[in-house]
Amino acid sequence: MSTIARSRPASVVLSDRKARLLATPFRHVDVLLIGSTIAVAMLSLLMIYSSTQPKLAAQHIDQLYFVKRQAVAILVGITLMFGVMAIDYRKLRDLGVLFYVATVLGLLAVLSPLGHATKGAQARFPLPGGFELQPSEFAKFALIIALAAYLQQHRGELDAWRVAVAVTLGIVPIGLVLLQPDLGTDLVLVVILLGLLTVAGVKVRHLLVLLLLAVTACGAVVQLGVLKRYQIDRLTSFLHQGQNVKGATYNVHQSKIAIGNGHLTGKGFHRGTQTRLGFVPEQHTDFIFTVVGEELGFAGGATLLALFALIVWRTWRTAMLAGDFFGTLICIGVTALLTFQIFENVGMTMGIMPVTGIPLPFMSYGGSAVMAYFLCIGLVAGVHMRRFT
Repeated sequence: MSTIARSRPASVVLSDRKARLLATPFRHVDVLLIGSTIAVAMLSLLMIYSSTQPKLAAQHIDQLYFVKRQAVAILVGITLMFGVMAIDYRKLRDLGVLFYVATVLGLLAVLSPLGHATKGAQARFPLPGGFELQPSEFAKFALIIALAAYLQQHRGELDAWRVAVAVTLGIVPIGLVLLQPDLGTDLVLVVILLGLLTVAGVKVRHLLVLLLLAVTACGAVVQLGVLKRYQIDRLTSFLHQGQNVKGATYNVHQSKIAIGNGHLTGKGFHRGTQTRLGFVPEQHTDFIFTVVGEELGFAGGATLLALFALIVWRTWRTAMLAGDFFGTLICIGVTALLTFQIFENVGMTMGIMPVTGIPLPFMSYGGSAVMAYFLCIGLVAGVHMRRFT
C-alpha cells in the first residue's frame, strides 16, 4: 500500500490536499475582517511608540517598554482569535453558563484583596513581569455568548419573565463593574445588553421600560456618590468646554488642539508637538486617536475610521449571513460593542461625547482589552466560516 502511495503522481497528492483544505471551514475565512483588524493593531504599535517614547527617554527607561508589552498582547490576541475560529461557535453555546460564571467569579475576586487599585478603580489583577489582567474586559466577550445562548434558546417566547431573566444576567456583571467603579465598561455592557434584546425580538414596551430604568439608575449612581467627584466632572466636561481649561476640561481642550494641529496630512510620524511635549494626558490609552490626528492628519484619521468601518460592516454582514440565530446574535453583540466604543472614544477626543475612559478598540494600550477584542473578532470569523453548515 505504501509503495502505491509513493508512486502516486505529485499532482494527485496536491489535489487531495487542496480538496481537504476546501472541505474545511477555513476555506471561508473573512480575509477583509481579519486583515483590517490586524492592520489597526499594527498601527497602534506606531502610535503607542510615538506617544510614549519622549517621556520614557526622559526617565531613562526602555523606549520600547509599552510597545513590547502591546506587541505581546497582540500576538496572544491573534493566537486566541485563531483558537476561537478553530472551534465550532455552536459548541460555545453550551459553554455559555461556564463563561458567565467564570466572569462573575473573576469580577468578585478583583474586588477582594486579590485585586489591584489603579487610578481610582480596583479592576485589575497584578501578574508576574509587571503585567495586569482586567476581568471586566473579558466580561464583554462572556456576556455576548451567555446572552446570545439564552435569547436563542427562548426565541419567540420572550415574555416579561424571560426578559427579566435576560436583564438580570446583564445586571450582575454590570453591578460588579460599577463597584470598581468603571462607568465606561458598564456603558459598553449596557449597550451589548440592549442591542441583543432588540434583535432578539423583545417587545417595544419592554425596551422602553428598560431604557427608563437605565436612565433612573444613572441618576441614582450620581446622587448616591458611587462615582467620585472628579469622575462626574470628567463626564460633564464636554458640556462646558470653554471653562476651567486647566481643570476638568483640560484633557478635552488639549485633545482638540492636538487633532487640529494635524490639518490635512499631519505633522509626520513622531513629529507632533502636542504629543512629543506630553500635553495630552493618557495619550497612549484613552486619547490615542489624538496621536493619529496630529501626526497623520485628517487623511490618517479618515483611513483609520475607514478600517474601523470595514470591521463593523463585515461583522454586521456576517450577522445577516449567519447559518443560525445564535450566530446572528453573537455578531450583533460584537457589532454593538465595537460601534459604541469607536464612536464614544473618537467622539470624546473631539469634544462631542463625554470622557468615559472607554479605550479605542485595537488601538489603545492595554493587554486585556486587546485580547478580548481579538476573541470577539474570532467569534465573528467563526460564524462567517460556518455559515453554510
